[in-house]
Amino acid sequence: MQNSFTEENYLKIIHALSGREGLEVSTNALAESTSTRAASVTDMLRKLAEKGLIHYKKYQGVRLTESGEKVAINVIRKHRLWEVFLVEKLGFGWDEVHDIAEELEHIPSDHLVERLDAFLGHPRFDPHGDPIPDSKGNLTEPDYLILTDVEMGEKVRMMGVLDHAPSFLQHLDRAGITLGCILEIKEINEYDKSASVQIDDKQTLFISLEVSKNLLVQRR
Repeated sequence: MQNSFTEENYLKIIHALSGREGLEVSTNALAESTSTRAASVTDMLRKLAEKGLIHYKKYQGVRLTESGEKVAINVIRKHRLWEVFLVEKLGFGWDEVHDIAEELEHIPSDHLVERLDAFLGHPRFDPHGDPIPDSKGNLTEPDYLILTDVEMGEKVRMMGVLDHAPSFLQHLDRAGITLGCILEIKEINEYDKSASVQIDDKQTLFISLEVSKNLLVQRR
């Protein structure tokens, strides 16, 4: 049975909110994430439960069934593959691709997705550093650190971002902070926790605590 765009988006959001532990997600959290009234969220949850895609009881949390998990992972796979295609083959910036991929992820063709994956060389990560599920639905979350957890003087590689907002990604572009660059914290301001960071052993600049909290890094 084919699912609507809205149903797929709900499943994807539930997957994201439940985290690695598969925690139950509240109706209020879904309403906030979808900018939708709680009553409308409840109606959608009933539909998803009737399709066997979620476990749901009124006034209790919701979590994905095995079938719902498969749908959510498949949508995530398509979204991230399309982002790779848009950046690598069409020359879009990493700050431009999210909304376009939101449309393309709902194309109901598994054959197209597999051809796209092969055409791109089976990429493991999207342009924002997020892992791409494989054709069997396996999704391995990398064990990254947040830059704020790194000690001063330690060199780390920038691997991804938590904030995908275009304005944030454009800010990183202007600062010269890109995936794969080497970051070293030279100094931390005690007042506001902003940090002096050296990029690739060359330029040094100050970044705010908010920026540091949204950078995913890996020890070298």
